[in-house]
Amino acid sequence: MAVVIPDEVLNIAQLSDVEMLQEIAILLFQQERLTLAQASRLASLPRLHFQKLLASRQIPVHYDVPELDAEVTMMREMGYL
Repeated sequence: MAVVIPDEVLNIAQLSDVEMLQEIAILLFQQERLTLAQASRLASLPRLHFQKLLASRQIPVHYDVPELDAEVTMMREMGYL
């Protein structure tokens, strides 16, 4: 599904299209409607960059067990663990 946000709305909000997507992703993440992985994909940011964006706004990262397992698996695959 495509969502069209008029340029007028972006101009009034003083946001680029990328920034608007990030704001939507942050809001949906805060409301626990999207997981960290889903929100970072919506924001078109690597997960770590999205986490830094959240941290810059003092928004805590909440994990559920499957997300934590996925994160640990990813870190093992990357050689961090």
